[in-house]
Amino acid sequence: MSGMIFERAHVFYSPNKVLFGPNTVKSVGNEILQLGGRKVLIITDPGIVQANLLQPVKASLEAAGVSHAVYDQVKPEPPVACVEEAVEKFKSEKCDLIVGVGGGSSLDVAKAVSLKLTNDMSVLEMCGVDLVKKRGVPKIFIPTTSGTGSEVTRVSVLIDEKQKVKTVINSLYTLADVAIVDPLLTLSVPPKVTADTGMDAMVHAIEAYVAMSATPFSDILAERAIQWIARYLPMAWAKGSNLEARYYLSLAATMAGMAFASGGLGAVHALAYPVGTGFQLSHGRANAILLPHVMRYNLPGNPERYGVMANLMGRDVEGLSSMEAAELAVEAVQDLLSQIAILYRLRDYGIPREAIPRLVEGGMSYARLFIINPRDLTEQDVRSVYEEAY
Repeated sequence: MSGMIFERAHVFYSPNKVLFGPNTVKSVGNEILQLGGRKVLIITDPGIVQANLLQPVKASLEAAGVSHAVYDQVKPEPPVACVEEAVEKFKSEKCDLIVGVGGGSSLDVAKAVSLKLTNDMSVLEMCGVDLVKKRGVPKIFIPTTSGTGSEVTRVSVLIDEKQKVKTVINSLYTLADVAIVDPLLTLSVPPKVTADTGMDAMVHAIEAYVAMSATPFSDILAERAIQWIARYLPMAWAKGSNLEARYYLSLAATMAGMAFASGGLGAVHALAYPVGTGFQLSHGRANAILLPHVMRYNLPGNPERYGVMANLMGRDVEGLSSMEAAELAVEAVQDLLSQIAILYRLRDYGIPREAIPRLVEGGMSYARLFIINPRDLTEQDVRSVYEEAY
């Protein structure tokens, strides 16, 4: 492990309660009653409505006698404006509890809405680490993809439209009162989204595992998540209705979320953010593109961990040096990307070489994530990684 594990204090963050398994979505009405809710605002996006994924949620509310209103205008990479609109809906409908349903965008908006309702601050004033003063409105999160882990993390990622950058509320108060993870809600996720969100979860697990801030808690969760994603992501991508694959992918994404909530993230995320926002790629796809290139750069910083990772992903590392084993981890990730039809060169997405200086500038603006990355990065190093990724 990076650093002397027994010389440091370790923190583990998670929601008060996690319900996991097929048909757990049917218990949302009862969970609302236990939290004292009478009328809830469901926060989601148009795709969830079209896919009819709100039906089991509404059926459970009806059975429990809980009334509801719906805000369904969450956008991908959600702007702060979505939060402000949903806050107005919550107030006008006189709701008292929030249910976030969807991918990371919907859950992140739900977190911010919860906090905005109880804190006399603008959304952007809440962005930063532990700046939120008061606990939010009670909230239940129900993910419909296996990727972000947002249902169990303490961050809400939003877009500051004026600055055109991602900004993050990092607060204990963003944690769910209840997270309900039902693999059945992911059966209809199309292959491309399955691939992108699955790789997002893989990046969470890998970055938490090699971070300088890794903890005994994050290690256990990250190892299992890496193993399951490597095994089950290609199966879920190939056959969306494969319940076994969806089950373990849902579990892995939630565990990877818990891992990075305590262990942290690194340079993959820092360098992926400007690629995603600048070229309209999903967060998971941007992470996937950068992953093997950042891993290769990072290898000298924690070869033992990368070697273990190679073994977790099914590579035979018997008799190899730690660096030889570590190199197999990069190979295993590239093979996984190929299996699920994800290209991992910037040029494959029409991103011109001339964009690299702009990407470098964007990547450096997230240099705070380099602090726990296993290898330091200068501006020149960042440029080299983007060149390698090109």
